[in-house]
Amino acid sequence: QVQLVESGGGLVQPGGSLRLSCAASGSIFSIYSMGWYRQAPGKQREQRELVAGNTSGGGTNYPDSVKGRFTISRDNAKNTVYLQMNSLEPEDTAVYYCNADLKTRQTMTRYVYWGQGTQVTVSS
Repeated sequence: QVQLVESGGGLVQPGGSLRLSCAASGSIFSIYSMGWYRQAPGKQREQRELVAGNTSGGGTNYPDSVKGRFTISRDNAKNTVYLQMNSLEPEDTAVYYCNADLKTRQTMTRYVYWGQGTQVTVSS
């Protein structure tokens, strides 16, 4: 059984910062990549937007909407991924989800797991 637990969301004023964390736990054999997505109000699950991706090799990718403002980092020893969000805008309001492409010890099969999400609200 694998769990991804996010934390760090909340209410912040425009221009402010937040740092999200996501810890993966369970019988994990190997993590190939971890990333952050967001689901804006009124959007469906299928419309989740990639916010930041991080591969085991250290590569990162960001959409233009957050480039220069958001930074993803990862602590492989802790199976944890972070998202530092600066210069937040009201348009960043969403539920933020982390995911992990990993292989468990039991099945030795790759699968993408998702966290439960954490709300980020940017408002004055």
